[in-house]
Amino acid sequence: MNHSSASRSAPGSLTERRKAVTQLDIARAAAELFTEKGPDGTTAEEIAARAGVALRTFYRYFRSKQDAVAPLLSSGGDRWRALLSDTGPDVPLARALESAAVASLLPSGDVGEQEGLRWTRGLLRAAQEDSALRAVWYRVNMESEKQLLPVVARLAGPEADPLEARLIAAAATDAIRVALESWATMDPNAAESRHPADLVVRCLRQLTGGIELLACQE
Repeated sequence: MNHSSASRSAPGSLTERRKAVTQLDIARAAAELFTEKGPDGTTAEEIAARAGVALRTFYRYFRSKQDAVAPLLSSGGDRWRALLSDTGPDVPLARALESAAVASLLPSGDVGEQEGLRWTRGLLRAAQEDSALRAVWYRVNMESEKQLLPVVARLAGPEADPLEARLIAAAATDAIRVALESWATMDPNAAESRHPADLVVRCLRQLTGGIELLACQE
């Protein structure tokens, strides 16, 4: 992205919102083409044409064709952190992590959220064979972990050990990553694989047992 021009626009400005819409349009076009032809069979020119933008616009926002799907892959984590941020300090951290994660994944009337989950499944399946796409997925998770840390630290309270807060943020992010990756490999027509919420809960509960143990030791 052109960081100099971005820095001149206030967050939430009309310009920034238009940029976000353009990025998402490009991301959807990339995901559609990856589904149809695979990442290897797709070019940046085709993605730009499908999104209705010039190739120079594509490269203004993204370094590569695989990088173009990052906004779709990060959308679920963004919702999770937003819900977690709204959690009151009186809610135990383990419960807050699980409740926010499940709420961010459960079906809703929002077409965009449903679409995002469908794209995530297809992209994670494609990432098994594409190392560049896999690298984008790992980068998205690293960025999500970094943004999750201050939220976890606030919910853990002022007396919480910073190292423990960092470990929890890392483990919670990885728990959801592993759950989504496992879900993506399942038969999409099987009843138990229609939604990843159950797997996310299972993975988080493996983690939250450790969180509760830490709380008991304080």
